[in-house]
Amino acid sequence: MNKSTLSIASILLATLFTGSAFALDKNSVAAVNGKKITQQQYQNHLKQRQAQSAQQGKQAAPIDRKLILDELINREVLLQEAKKKKLQNDKKVKAQLQQLKDNLLIQALIAKSPAAKPVSDKELKEVYDKQIGGADPKEFKARHILVKEEAKAKKLIEELNDGASFEDMAKKESTGPSGKNGGDLGWFSSAQMVPAFSKATAKLKKGTHSQKPVKTRFGFHIIKLEDTRKRELPKFDDVKNQIKPVIQNKRLQEYVVKLRSKAKIEIK
Repeated sequence: MNKSTLSIASILLATLFTGSAFALDKNSVAAVNGKKITQQQYQNHLKQRQAQSAQQGKQAAPIDRKLILDELINREVLLQEAKKKKLQNDKKVKAQLQQLKDNLLIQALIAKSPAAKPVSDKELKEVYDKQIGGADPKEFKARHILVKEEAKAKKLIEELNDGASFEDMAKKESTGPSGKNGGDLGWFSSAQMVPAFSKATAKLKKGTHSQKPVKTRFGFHIIKLEDTRKRELPKFDDVKNQIKPVIQNKRLQEYVVKLRSKAKIEIK
């Protein structure tokens, strides 16, 4: 090899290493085929990994920088190959990408909407007092017989008054799903049943059954009250974090209704 050849080789080698050095600046952590992976991408991916671990209940482990870099490099290699095959032009992929973009825009809007406004303890307490703190602590244990016709219900009440077994009659006559269990409804609060049913149950004395059929949208009921008890209502501090998303969802629904009222909507 003469001096001229050696000189050209040295220049090419120097250029190669110089190009590689320039590819990685202070804001880059790696490069794949000249495409930089930035420090910001690294930090974002690291946060995602930490969030996933937290959701799975795993304790925070020491940061494995090589693992994060390997994942980012693998992702970039796959992305470049996908683009090389022009998969971004595939109709199905295009539609999915648009859907992802639309979803991201909607999420960004919601994050800036009234729904994202911090929920105060005052708001939380108002909902708690109305829906939980002010709830009836009384619970009932009852059975019922459900039939379609009022006349049928009246006839069964007469048989019960003559000493027929409520449980056996429920198994034989009730059209409700609890019929096979003798009409047993277990323990329930007034809020868990339709108003007419709850009101009729509350008027009964333990061990007695309704003397008139109770009409609801399901049909006609004969109710037997077996027992009552008082439940301990949850304390505000124990449930306020569960109330928060309820308020946010309500805000979001109101926001959507407001937007719909201003929009021109056509339905075919």
